[in-house]
Amino acid sequence: MLDKILQWDRETFVYLNSLGIEQYDLFWSTVTKFPPWIPFFVLIISLFFVKFTKREALFMILTLLVMVLFVGTLTDLTKNLVARLRPNNDEEINTLIRILRRPSGFSFFSGHASSSFSIITLVVLFLRQHFKWRYLFYIWPILFAMSRIYVGVHFPIDLIVGALAGIFSAWLFYKLYGILISPYLKLNHRE
Repeated sequence: MLDKILQWDRETFVYLNSLGIEQYDLFWSTVTKFPPWIPFFVLIISLFFVKFTKREALFMILTLLVMVLFVGTLTDLTKNLVARLRPNNDEEINTLIRILRRPSGFSFFSGHASSSFSIITLVVLFLRQHFKWRYLFYIWPILFAMSRIYVGVHFPIDLIVGALAGIFSAWLFYKLYGILISPYLKLNHRE
């Protein structure tokens, strides 16, 4: 069963990667980096300060940062434990694919997918009462994760599992925020 899943994963990756068009290389090479998304993060941080008290906004941002640290650690531990080669380093397929980036680390699961989906899911959970269009924020993690196939460094399962790990982590930290931080903020707000 696992062999069939991994075969599907490789075949799907090779197919999706081969859809790449040279004219879009710059776009996907830019989308796959964090710095171009900084204005988006500034927007999110601004929304916290617009919709919540300064104290709440700061604790939400702190929760977000601690979660990102947790997700990064979880991702790195899993990558080193599983030790799956990235497509660009896999000699069986790296001559069949387009490679725009050449990281040397392991592939499973995608840090881009886990971090971006965790960030946006937590943001959506925090802002769910304030914006009808909050789900549009998911455009970022979808593009960010898909870019990893385009540039030749992650298999689809890496992205799917990374996204699920990120979403679960966000849910967990949202619940922890509700249990540990939110009551404390409400208690101090009354005094």
